[in-house]
Amino acid sequence: MGILLGMPTVGIAFQILTVLALPRLCSADNVPANFVFGDSLVEVGNNNYIVSLSKANFIPNGIDFGKPTGRYTNGRTIVDDSTRHCQEIGLKHFTPPYLDPTTTGPVVLQGVSYASGGGGILNHTGKIFGGRINLDAQMDNFANTRQDIISSIGSPAAMKLFNRALYSVTMGSNDFINNYLVPVLSAVEQKLISPQMFVDTLISRFRLQLTRLYNMGARKIIVVNVGPIGCIPYQREINPSAGENCVAFPNELAQMFNAPLKDLVAELSTNLKGATFIYADVYRIVDDIVQNYKSYGFEIANSACCAVAGKFGGLIPCGPKSKVCLDRSKYAFWDSYHPTDATNVIIPKRLMDGDSDDISLVNIRCLMKS
Repeated sequence: MGILLGMPTVGIAFQILTVLALPRLCSADNVPANFVFGDSLVEVGNNNYIVSLSKANFIPNGIDFGKPTGRYTNGRTIVDDSTRHCQEIGLKHFTPPYLDPTTTGPVVLQGVSYASGGGGILNHTGKIFGGRINLDAQMDNFANTRQDIISSIGSPAAMKLFNRALYSVTMGSNDFINNYLVPVLSAVEQKLISPQMFVDTLISRFRLQLTRLYNMGARKIIVVNVGPIGCIPYQREINPSAGENCVAFPNELAQMFNAPLKDLVAELSTNLKGATFIYADVYRIVDDIVQNYKSYGFEIANSACCAVAGKFGGLIPCGPKSKVCLDRSKYAFWDSYHPTDATNVIIPKRLMDGDSDDISLVNIRCLMKS
């Protein structure tokens, strides 16, 4: 998965130079701000402020966070935990949601989250939820924040902030789960559009979106791949023929997308002057957790902690009437789709200090300090 084939010589040279520069990169200065783009895996509350069927601002979500906030888990997201790891270099607080009325003034100088549950790379992804903020709209919202920052501190200081800030993009899962793989509704689309054609469309669109982010000043950009979506309780539930195994086809689609995504990340790093795009292999990390869950301290890795119905607790989304497991630390999945806080602690640790098997061309700690 994700092996670079036919990569130009300049790309290989770029990788070699990056490795040689690691000692310098990992001992440099700090990051002023964190800008987050993505879906429900990293959302912190934007959907609270729109009319949508995709929301998490109710119990038992947030049961270990202190209260429901719009995070689709019992505690923290992977970005929340990444921020905790980053406190030593200047990122002191959780990144606030763009649509929160209090996300204004000096607050935005430390970063903003534009992530939205149900959002995708394609604009028609997630339409079954009604309201959601897809990646193009998230980019529009960042453009608004960008202008506010320029107006606040002036163009030279703003451009310095944008160039040194950290950006993460966690997108693509919904383009499969809540678009190409939607039961019944996607049957016609699957007949007309082959998996390869669909993936090619995603990559083409994503290239434009990531380039737009660069053109708005982003230089340190983490691109998170699509995880093993065939292992989530929801997919296990609607594909009973898989038995106790992860569902093969969704995972094949994810890997079909991830391979050219890794090539795209390398391409953009090579071709966009001054930019460092890094590829976060969350598929590999989560698959390792699911397959070797006992070694991580989990007892259950195929079923939802917050469940209403179904063999794997994945038939109905987590809600106030759901039953919640007593020890969330023993479950890999919180609900039908999302990891628990316990899983979300593991992932950023691997990305923060991991080797090239987990994250390339450099890990997040080195990226932040470059």
